[in-house]
Amino acid sequence: MFKKLFGGKSIKEAFSGKKIKESLTRTRNSFFGQISGLFGGETIEEDMWEDLESLLIQADVGVETSMQLVETVRDRVQLEGITRPADAQEIFREEMKKLLEGHEKSAVDKQRILTVILVVGVNGSGKTTTIAKLASLYQQEGKKVLLAAADTFRAAAIDQLKIWGERAGCPVIALEPGADPGAVVYDALKSSYARKIDIIIIDTAGRLHTKFNLMKELEKLRGIAAKQVHEAPHETLLVLDATTGQNAISQAVHFKESVEITGVILAKLDGTAKGGAVFAIGKELGVPVRFIGTGESMDDLMPFDPEAFVNGLFEDTSITEDEEK
Repeated sequence: MFKKLFGGKSIKEAFSGKKIKESLTRTRNSFFGQISGLFGGETIEEDMWEDLESLLIQADVGVETSMQLVETVRDRVQLEGITRPADAQEIFREEMKKLLEGHEKSAVDKQRILTVILVVGVNGSGKTTTIAKLASLYQQEGKKVLLAAADTFRAAAIDQLKIWGERAGCPVIALEPGADPGAVVYDALKSSYARKIDIIIIDTAGRLHTKFNLMKELEKLRGIAAKQVHEAPHETLLVLDATTGQNAISQAVHFKESVEITGVILAKLDGTAKGGAVFAIGKELGVPVRFIGTGESMDDLMPFDPEAFVNGLFEDTSITEDEEK
């Protein structure tokens, strides 16, 4: 009954789609609003394709990805004999969703005694806040979560994680500033077994300018985790600040060169008009987006849903106003 009411979706899925749509308000009202306008005419004009490519690039979809997307859509329109812009827009949206294929569920969804997640990202990307939101999300699913403060180079990072851990309602393992990050991870893993923890999330240092040392440090942490837990770490998630646009993509490239990243968390998506960076991450980096930040509260972190994301860029919504009432 409820799935029929919400277009075949569960109530949770429907409200998730609505939340994603709300987080994309700035993106939708700027570049993608203009893109929708391109398809609002009665006939398909030749200059529409050039304008479409330009707007996609401005929305941080990426030059290569934008060119390829427009070319694919244009070829399909010609091949299928499409003459109405509205029909061309449907093809455009279909191809956008295809770009996001492969953003499969996290390895956390697999059944195991203990799941280990490494979280990396530059200072200021929203990493600590995102870790707390991730912990809260998993706890809502009935998981017992523990946080490890392995960014021991900044006293502020340890204090912040303790504060956010308290807000999220989960324990935090920490040592004094300057302590060996490996010791923190070791203690956290041992504590996890004693407390019967399901998921441990490890905060790490975010120093891009010392790439070699960062790589060696993370290799050490991965080694410690692997010795204690089979196939750990099971996820290495990179937190990117969506408001930094193409700079976020550049950061991702540097981290990918140093670290074996399994997924991306795009934080602060609600604060940018350039949400198209999601497409660049998927296409140019070959790394799936696992979660997106949809606001500032503890509950504002959503598993990434490609279909809901593309719909949210336009005027579709998962719940109508009447249904919500």
